Amino acid sequence: MVLRQVLDCVPQLALTMATNKKSGKKYKPKYVLVNPMGFVMENMTSVSSHSSFMLSLKIKNHGALTMLTTGKGTQWDIEILIAMVNMTEAFARIGFGQNYSDVVRDGIQALRSVGRRGVETGSFVMKSAEMNALNTIMELHDAQMEMVTLKDMDKAIALVKEEYRQRKMTPIVEKT
Repeated sequence: MVLRQVLDCVPQLALTMATNKKSGKKYKPKYVLVNPMGFVMENMTSVSSHSSFMLSLKIKNHGALTMLTTGKGTQWDIEILIAMVNMTEAFARIGFGQNYSDVVRDGIQALRSVGRRGVETGSFVMKSAEMNALNTIMELHDAQMEMVTLKDMDKAIALVKEEYRQRKMTPIVEKT
């Protein structure tokens, strides 16, 4: 009698186990390139060959630095400079300007101190040493942008996004 009950339960257990199984990963379709050769050739071109992009980027970066040097800087200007410094550091990490790690470090420190003071006082005003450090890192960024390709820029952007995702970036004002 007991054996019969066990045998009656076996098919039900098998059905239960099969319905509880989950699939491994969600299906994500791969990207389809319409023009693979054009994609490869575009990634090999220099960023400086895209003159309209370079011009608008330089105007935005240098404009933000000019606003800070004149004492009219806003949080938006600081955010533009933070993005510029992040990209400069990422370029240095992937091999463009590794010799200038001290310039990158000084620029980050200067930007952090200007940002911290700006949050505390309400106005973003630079000191002389900070102005020199930010001017130097701006020159380094401009030189890096003349050298890198679009593929290198994609790598640097991915590096910045990954560090942001992993919360490895140091905030300007640390929350207590």
